[in-house]
Amino acid sequence: MKKSILFASALFSTLSFAQTQDTVKIQNIETVTVDGKKKIIERKVDRLVYNVQNSMVSEGSSGTEVLANTPLLKVDEEQGLLAIAGKSGVSVMVNDRMLNLSGAELMNYLKNLRSENISKIEVITTPPAKYEAQGNSGIINIILKKNQNLGWSGYTNTYYQQSTYGGFGGALGLNYQNEKLKSSIKLRGYDSEKRSVENYKIIGENSSISRDDRRDMNDGLGMNVSLDYSLSEKANVGLIYDLAKGHSNMDINSVSRYFTNDVNTFNTDTNSKHRSTSTSQMLNLYYDQKLGEHKLSFGANYYGNLPETNVNFVTTDLSDQSDQIVRNLSSVDYEIYSGQGDLTLNFKNIQLETGLKYSQFSNNSDIGYFNLINNDYIIDPQRSNLFNYDEKNYAAYISASKDFGEKWSAKFGLRYEYAETKGFSPSTQVSSENNYGKLFPTAYISYKANDNNQFIINYSRRINRPYFRALNPFRWYSNPNRYFAGNPSVQPSFNHNFEFNYIFKSKFNASLYYERSLDNFGQITFINGIDIESTFYNYYNEDTYGLNLNYTDTFFKIWETNLSTSLSYSNTQITKYEALAKNGQSFYYSANNTFQLNKAKTFFLFVNYWHSLPSRSRNMTTRGNSSVNAGMKFSLMEKALQMNISVNDIFKTSGFRGSVYFEDNVQSFNNYWDARRLTFSVTYNFGNQKVKANNRNVDFDEKNRAR
Repeated sequence: MKKSILFASALFSTLSFAQTQDTVKIQNIETVTVDGKKKIIERKVDRLVYNVQNSMVSEGSSGTEVLANTPLLKVDEEQGLLAIAGKSGVSVMVNDRMLNLSGAELMNYLKNLRSENISKIEVITTPPAKYEAQGNSGIINIILKKNQNLGWSGYTNTYYQQSTYGGFGGALGLNYQNEKLKSSIKLRGYDSEKRSVENYKIIGENSSISRDDRRDMNDGLGMNVSLDYSLSEKANVGLIYDLAKGHSNMDINSVSRYFTNDVNTFNTDTNSKHRSTSTSQMLNLYYDQKLGEHKLSFGANYYGNLPETNVNFVTTDLSDQSDQIVRNLSSVDYEIYSGQGDLTLNFKNIQLETGLKYSQFSNNSDIGYFNLINNDYIIDPQRSNLFNYDEKNYAAYISASKDFGEKWSAKFGLRYEYAETKGFSPSTQVSSENNYGKLFPTAYISYKANDNNQFIINYSRRINRPYFRALNPFRWYSNPNRYFAGNPSVQPSFNHNFEFNYIFKSKFNASLYYERSLDNFGQITFINGIDIESTFYNYYNEDTYGLNLNYTDTFFKIWETNLSTSLSYSNTQITKYEALAKNGQSFYYSANNTFQLNKAKTFFLFVNYWHSLPSRSRNMTTRGNSSVNAGMKFSLMEKALQMNISVNDIFKTSGFRGSVYFEDNVQSFNNYWDARRLTFSVTYNFGNQKVKANNRNVDFDEKNRAR
């Protein structure tokens, strides 16, 4: 399971997708006015905007389908991952509120967002100083439509999916607004299963060949409540509360063979049952005060997650049919607190933003390894561990944006972050501390030559801190000879990002980018005899050059298309652990097409295709893969009832294959995660349909690292 996460993540970080760079200027540097019909794609100085409400996918589509149609993005529902062009990670926000969900729960949440409620998708490839400097990652910000009328509204949605196994889910949303109060409640749930097949080889003096056949069984329930009350015309207060409970279960059969100098020395068969439950809560409190043209905001956030995992596995030595029976219990307690204040000053010729933020993380884990001996489970203290991790972050930022005539505009920002981290294992008495403060500048310059041509240059410096599990030294065993462990000595990495963008008629976009990343960390797998260990190390620097092209248009008023292509070249400098750099290129292209099949705009056909050619980066090569997706959407009862049927990965060509290179071994993988599936969904909207869910902007970036 760990290597699937590693290689799925590596796949997304090496893919480059075409960056759409349309820009529209309204007031300061934020946009550039374009006359004529409403644009599907716009390009602001610091982000790309996909106007969902102007697109043919604005009705009858799920949130994941909308994201899959957004330039720069790719969605992998099977792995619960999103990707942005040229970025190794991504944060997801709804109305500037960072989501705490991940994996299956995140995908279920997005599936139950309806395109009818989505105004636009913002893809922020170079986040400004207001946002956390964390991660070589962009931000996906889903903007929901605002309330327009008083009264009640609601919707119910349900879907069924069939891949190897069947699965279903749904949501119920209710919204109410009067002159003072805006409120909404949303209930969501899902129950899904899928099959995953993972093949992994390590070929060297010591070698292993393994195959995992896995059945994933995920289910959960969630609730989201929001209240916003107007104290006066210029002041409002509110809260957002989200509760999620679920199970992530797996049944795995793993067959492994071990070799020394090509001589088979040991063979095992492991059957394991993973049973994991989690309960997460998020609470956001806020107060907004308008001061004329200016605005002052305060916010307080809390996030807690309590995942508990019980793994039972039986490993059979195939030479003598002897069994080793093991139970692995883990309890992890994540908690994050943050408070912030933001001030926006809107003057005649300049806009200033400034703010302060404090964040505190804690991660306490208690994990035990038990052997079954004489019908009793006896703890193995050498393989059990307690680990406590605490981190405090202090941040301050300031940014300014200004127009210089009709053609030039600029935005500059500076963010300072100071971090104090401490990790301690009571079991081993091993501790690690790290305190550091860094400056993170951002800059954006836009030049509009005329109505048809615009140029934008962006720069940002960012930090990529390891997430909690990468720091925890405990060993998560999948069998007695194979485990994943974190490394408390892993240090943050830093990167510099440059982008040059050209936009023609808000239809054709070209982006030339360069990224220099230093002291990158990643997961490395070692083999020592029959023991296989995966852990994290800082081990490489990298330079990446890329060119992204995108074209978006509508033909004959019935055919909407988005064409993207991307070429990148990576140069890696290995600094540790005898990895072999695989410098080279990657090439990706996609075509998303939606066809309107009747004048009433109630019947649509969509056909989408993407293809990634063989690529090279870091110390890895990957083989080509692709996917064809198609479906139809129907609207009935004056568009109150919508039905959608689709097939994903029709030809079963999206498997992930490749190799990782070291001086003393080559590691190869061939994985497929049940991407071919049939989906049928039904949505019914009732009440006053101009009333949408209460929308509030809450900045809570830190939750991304709680995984």
